Amino acid sequence: MKARKMDSNSRNLAGLVGPVLIALSVTEVMNMGVYVEQTGPVVYMNGTLLFIGGLALVRAHNRWVLDWRVLLTIVAWSALCLGLYRMIAPAAPQAGDHVATYLMLGVIFTVGAVLCWAGYIRRK
Repeated sequence: MKARKMDSNSRNLAGLVGPVLIALSVTEVMNMGVYVEQTGPVVYMNGTLLFIGGLALVRAHNRWVLDWRVLLTIVAWSALCLGLYRMIAPAAPQAGDHVATYLMLGVIFTVGAVLCWAGYIRRK
């Protein structure tokens, strides 16, 4: 019974996080120029929101397992760490219009698609 509840929790979170990652990656590509010239307070607020979201996900889903559910844990810890970094160094240069940025956004989109599949389509 507990395994079924854990799987249901993972599916629900995947159904939430997957579309967010897809929307985030697509809109960041569409608005790449906006992020290069952000001010410190905006970066700090973004970091605070990432930190809160990441911490909430870590508290709800900190499972290091060898299946798709580990993606939720990795996303949670990544958001928490990136948020903390942006809170500590809001004046640091932001990712610009570079190949590495687009590759990372491609990875984020792919993880979002896998989580959507797990949250909405995948059934045992």
